[in-house]
Amino acid sequence: MGLRNIFRSAVSLLLVFLYVSTPTNAAVKKYQFNIQVSSVSRLCHAKPIVTVNGQFPGPTVYAREGDRVIINVTNFAQYNMSIHWHGLKQYRNGWADGPAYITQCPIQTGRSYTYDFNVTGQRGTLWWHAHILWLRATVYGAIVIMPEQGKPYPFPQPDFEHNLVLGEWWNEDVETLVKQGEKLGVPPKLSDAHTINGKPGPLFPCSEKYTYAIEVEQGKTYLLRIVNAALNDELFFAVAGHTLTVIVASLNNITFVMPRTALLQAHYYKLRDVYTPDFPDRPTIPFNYTGAPLTANLQTNVGPRPRISWIKFNSTVELVVQDTNLLTVESHPFHLHGYNFFVVGTGIGNFDPVNDPKKYNLVDPPERNTVSVPTGGWAAIRFRADNPGVWFFHCHLEVHTGWGLKTAFVVENGPHKEHSVLPPPKDLPAC
Repeated sequence: MGLRNIFRSAVSLLLVFLYVSTPTNAAVKKYQFNIQVSSVSRLCHAKPIVTVNGQFPGPTVYAREGDRVIINVTNFAQYNMSIHWHGLKQYRNGWADGPAYITQCPIQTGRSYTYDFNVTGQRGTLWWHAHILWLRATVYGAIVIMPEQGKPYPFPQPDFEHNLVLGEWWNEDVETLVKQGEKLGVPPKLSDAHTINGKPGPLFPCSEKYTYAIEVEQGKTYLLRIVNAALNDELFFAVAGHTLTVIVASLNNITFVMPRTALLQAHYYKLRDVYTPDFPDRPTIPFNYTGAPLTANLQTNVGPRPRISWIKFNSTVELVVQDTNLLTVESHPFHLHGYNFFVVGTGIGNFDPVNDPKKYNLVDPPERNTVSVPTGGWAAIRFRADNPGVWFFHCHLEVHTGWGLKTAFVVENGPHKEHSVLPPPKDLPAC
């Protein structure tokens, strides 16, 4: 399990990025995604997996800032399917966001659905993945958004570039493992290997011919677009004997896009008239457990469903996510659909609403779509609710999402038509 030891660590869900040099005019980019079962061999095991167009990982979606992207998804597999375009804001267009049973019913076997969206105000590397069950174990790929014509990236052009999509591999059928875990009340077994572009490293059995390798030339500069597509692990990346310079993270150049002062100085910790009583803005019973971590495996019983949160259009939102986990020592990468946000603070221990906001970074907070909530700690984020629709907010560790570590925000329509959700497409799947 050498790669597991090399890769495990705590960095948030999306890492670095890209550069592509040749500008083109804004255009309509069309793709056909056929969801199909293909036989794939890894680690001395051959098994059928769900793929897009028979590829593992799936095809890279290339577009330019300002382009319209049309992706028709036809489902030939036995599972229902939906695709999420991770990190794309989908302004007023939650119908193209993809989380099953949140903004759409899934695409049933033998049916099709067309994801039609514009790439507005974003450039860089993102990724797409299945957003139902654990199917994103094999249904995923990169998204490369080039800058619009006449707007180069704010760094020198590299000599070469490569996509590196990190993932996980199970020898057994993943959906079968999930069902077994649910029956026993325990997490599904850990993956058998981590992968780079669908291939495990040479430390595993039968993996030598499946290792992903890049030949490099001394003195040349290489740009690596790195995506963490693993289901249940936060990963770090390094190249032995070389220095890496992070130039972009989650579409944000490291010089950072400076947020508006109004957003940073508007303290909306208490969001009156936003949350219903069964979804309070404060913990109903505070506690401070200081003992050793618990080790027991406990069956989780799901209680009444909490109501979702309604947010006024264009209001300023501050959200503090507190980790209260007593069973395991792990961080939680929380992802917000439909938005980028500013990470204004993180800390260890219980969040102090009086003193911790005084330590917020209100000068140059990083802009992200995913934030890592530290073990036994908290993270505070801020965003302006200027994208109407229903937006999923969840831990991106798939096992935790399945256990209920998720919610949704409903951002109300604004005062004008251009601030309101677009009408649903005619081919929106029915349940």
